[in-house]
Amino acid sequence: MKILGILIEAFTLQSMNKIKTSLIWLLRAAWIAGILPILIASLPSSRLNSFHALLLGFAKRGKIMPSSSHMFTVPQTFFLHFYLLAVVWTTMLLMGTWYFAYKVAPLSAESLSYPATASHLTGGSHIFALHKSRFTYAEDKFNIWKSVFLLLLMEVHVLRRLSETFHVFNYTSSARMHIFGYLTGLYFYIAPPLSLCTFCAVEVDNFAADQVAEFNVEDQDMLSITNFDLRGYVKPITRLGCCQWAGAAIFAWGWLHQYCCHAILGSLREHRDRTVEYVIPHGDWVDIVSSPHYLAEMVSLPLSLSRMLPMPWLLSKL
Repeated sequence: MKILGILIEAFTLQSMNKIKTSLIWLLRAAWIAGILPILIASLPSSRLNSFHALLLGFAKRGKIMPSSSHMFTVPQTFFLHFYLLAVVWTTMLLMGTWYFAYKVAPLSAESLSYPATASHLTGGSHIFALHKSRFTYAEDKFNIWKSVFLLLLMEVHVLRRLSETFHVFNYTSSARMHIFGYLTGLYFYIAPPLSLCTFCAVEVDNFAADQVAEFNVEDQDMLSITNFDLRGYVKPITRLGCCQWAGAAIFAWGWLHQYCCHAILGSLREHRDRTVEYVIPHGDWVDIVSSPHYLAEMVSLPLSLSRMLPMPWLLSKL
């Protein structure tokens, strides 16, 4: 029976590695497919003018989209779909990864003792042992908690964008965007959160399935909620390194300025019925660059991630 258990564990581990490899390559292909056309269109060659115009046509929306070009378009109010999807998807990944990290990859002595005790009480020590055996190195555990931290920042970002959709931006009924831009937006809020936790995404999914199956078999009730250990969930995040907290500071800087820029741009819509002229916005980064809200997002997301993750890792995800 012991030999059979070892064989089953080895087969499961091999299958998970194949799935993880496939997932990583799928994400790489998706990122390349999204970035490569932009890089090609930005090349200074007259032969690419038609391709540049085609790509620009897909990106047009709102004021820069001619009223006669409404074929293959959707209302700009569909921006709400991006952020609803992003909040649901990121929250699921964050909750699953955070719970997995707490149970399987503790960073402190207190956490090392708790999961074994809790799993024994719930009759699931063999499941915890099976998953723990795949993350025995301190570096692996640290990377899992780093994924939790990154997903937590992404959650803060998408929650703010969802709030802005309701309270800051007020799209007119005539504003449209290309269906290709709409599909690109849906992809954008699915791929990045998943890319932040590819290190353990497959293991998190399997762990969650094992937990659900065990709770169903053992007919467990809300034991994990009544014994909720807030300190155990939060303390490992405080043990992350200087690079992670420097990245978080950069994220907060860009996040705050994007909020300010969106508030400035959103305030212009409050007076659109009083004048037909375009009002030039002023304030914050609006006085410095032409697209301050996009610059702020570049600061808050890609630049902050570059401080938290080594550059070879970021390039490997492309």
